[in-house]
Amino acid sequence: MLPHLQCDIVRQCADAVAQLTCEMQDEAELFASPNTLQHVETHLLTVAQTLAHLSPVLQARLAWVDWRGWQALGALLEADAQPRSEAVWYAVRSLLPTTVHLIEQLRRIEPVWFENAY
Repeated sequence: MLPHLQCDIVRQCADAVAQLTCEMQDEAELFASPNTLQHVETHLLTVAQTLAHLSPVLQARLAWVDWRGWQALGALLEADAQPRSEAVWYAVRSLLPTTVHLIEQLRRIEPVWFENAY
């Protein structure tokens, strides 16, 4: 049940980030909007922390996920380190969508990982 819930958290955060940034053309727009940036970074940190707590077996099944990228992004956001604009924009435009895609692929191929065991 835990992988199901964790992956749902990732999907919900990805949907929220996509909605917040859908009309943005570049990272300058995102960083010019402190309120939007704060919400986006909160969602990205939630994803990074959620992915860090996936079981090692499931992480291995998701071998193509950029685990180092998520770890580095999580550390940057947790430490409130600067500069991080490139890392955040990379996460918004590539890291997060790719991760969600890989999770959805695994969900189709091996649905047993994502069964709802209530």
